[in-house]
Amino acid sequence: MKQIDISCTHTSEHRGKTSMEEEDKVTNTIQFQKGAKQIPLDWPKQAWTHLELVRQKSPLVQCITNFVSMDFMANILLSAGGSPAMIHSVDEILEFTPKALGVCINAGTLTPDWLPGMKLAAQVANQSKKPWVLDPVAAGGSSFRLKACLELFDLKPSVVRGNGSEILALFKGCVDSNSKGVDSVHGSSDAVEAAKTLAQQSGSVVAVSGAVDYITDGDRVVCVHNGVPMLQKITASGCSVTALIAAFVAVDPSHAVEATASALAIFGVASEIGMDMARGPASLRTLLIDSLYGLDEATALGRVRINHF
Repeated sequence: MKQIDISCTHTSEHRGKTSMEEEDKVTNTIQFQKGAKQIPLDWPKQAWTHLELVRQKSPLVQCITNFVSMDFMANILLSAGGSPAMIHSVDEILEFTPKALGVCINAGTLTPDWLPGMKLAAQVANQSKKPWVLDPVAAGGSSFRLKACLELFDLKPSVVRGNGSEILALFKGCVDSNSKGVDSVHGSSDAVEAAKTLAQQSGSVVAVSGAVDYITDGDRVVCVHNGVPMLQKITASGCSVTALIAAFVAVDPSHAVEATASALAIFGVASEIGMDMARGPASLRTLLIDSLYGLDEATALGRVRINHF
């Protein structure tokens, strides 16, 4: 991958099928808004529409993820209406991955034994024309981890989601001597230009999580302003929002920027609602799941905050 010279946190029950006519109506709304670039997107409506699609279609999302995040990630997908499958064995991928509507690959507790399955799942997803999302956890933490994340990135994920330090590590292609593991030492705004370049070079949508989330396809940059600081105190919150992105992109793969921004905003809104009642990180974790499950249209339309950079 060509690099530009720049010195070298991680922040369901199925709700019932709608008729084909209703699903087509929802999808056509997205296509109309995307195609008419001269008409500003109604972002809150866009985010709600994507959540409705996930609830209607209950997409099967294969998650190859770390041991820390499996429970929370699965519960976030279920509460949003998706169907999680924590399948990572290389012996199952050729048969199972084509059945999934989306794939989430997370490099958290990475080992040499897991990497071949991750690569194979990415390749099968590409061959099956299914979107897959990469979470390059702590990409700059070690040479082994950086090499693995770069090899996965070269397989052209539909979306890459990481914190500022992780995106900068992919961009620079070098280990960060100041790395704090999964905790970012860079703000999300520090990685916007790197994200744009990565997106231009790879064709992937790149999302940088932080106090403000930035999503770019190399041309447009969209900002999401939803979320609460206490998410940094909940392990696997970043991993789980990556899985939610995979579900949103799975139901609308031709609009990955919009789907990614929608997922980040909806997750952020759920955390804000949960924070109104939470007493700390443990209760926020539970309340976030409940809030995502119970999120209604009026609340989403009133609280989603997305704009262009």
